[in-house]
Amino acid sequence: MKKLLITGGAGFIGSEFVRQGVKRGYKIVVVDKLTYAGDMERINESGKAVTFCKADITDSDSIRNIFKTERPDTVIHWAAESHVDRSILDATPFLETNIRGTQILLDAARRYETSRFINISTDEVYGDLKEEGQFYEDTPLNPSSPYSVSKASADMLARAYYRTYGLPVITVRPSNNYGPWQYPEKLIPVVILKALNNEKIPVYGTGKNIREWTFVSDCVDAVFLVAERGEAGEIYNIGSGEERRNIEVVKDILRLLGKPEDMIEFTKDRLGHDYRYSLNAEKIAKQLQWKTKTSYEQGIDRTTKWYMDNMEWTKGKLEHLSRYWKVVYQQ
Repeated sequence: MKKLLITGGAGFIGSEFVRQGVKRGYKIVVVDKLTYAGDMERINESGKAVTFCKADITDSDSIRNIFKTERPDTVIHWAAESHVDRSILDATPFLETNIRGTQILLDAARRYETSRFINISTDEVYGDLKEEGQFYEDTPLNPSSPYSVSKASADMLARAYYRTYGLPVITVRPSNNYGPWQYPEKLIPVVILKALNNEKIPVYGTGKNIREWTFVSDCVDAVFLVAERGEAGEIYNIGSGEERRNIEVVKDILRLLGKPEDMIEFTKDRLGHDYRYSLNAEKIAKQLQWKTKTSYEQGIDRTTKWYMDNMEWTKGKLEHLSRYWKVVYQQ
């Protein structure tokens, strides 16, 4: 049985990977710093198949010791500072975690001869698009925010380790993920929770910016295919083709909750706000026979119901977030 080392395994998408990995019969080592966005509750039911190591990926001694002790076959590198708004307020932790942390992991993987390193990038490394066009795996990188710059740097660094050292790196670039267990600072859980609490819902600018939405379990399915059958040195876009304007997403959630649209409050636009992302995912579809299973309508419905049924999970986070929201939406 292969052993997977999953960084950020107590985070939103990483924990979905852990849960699926357990079901698939893998032995799993989770490495997570447990920042504000990490939560052991997401993986508490994973059982004895999971070994948890609380560690910061920027701590080279800790990471080396974990690799030496656990000897993972494959690294799935999810750990990252990931929220654009926070990167605009302070870029420092993004540069430290996303770039330096990735370098430390790559060095450990080289030293202990890991057979495969899956580096999780993002569609945001490409920059943005107008109304037409798509991003392909060979589209030049043109990141806009401190967050996306840090991810583009990590993306390029990992690919450099493949070319320079022969480390078997595979790069994946997913579109926006959503679903259960997402920390309530991203658009969809923010809208759901504010609507349920009968609060005004902040929407940047005019709400016309476009994102491509992939349900979290579909993204994780794709990454498993890449880990099991992908080719070293390759890049794979993971996109659903489900593009929606931000204002459409907000209105869809309000409709599901039976809430009025006058709860929407347009705010000052995000600094450097990308207009549109759209991934061409033909490569992973053709080479690895991957396709999404969850439509946008199904995913939004399932996500909204999950938050309604799990309000207790969000209670401890809302006090911190209420202060954070005031800073972000009034900058």
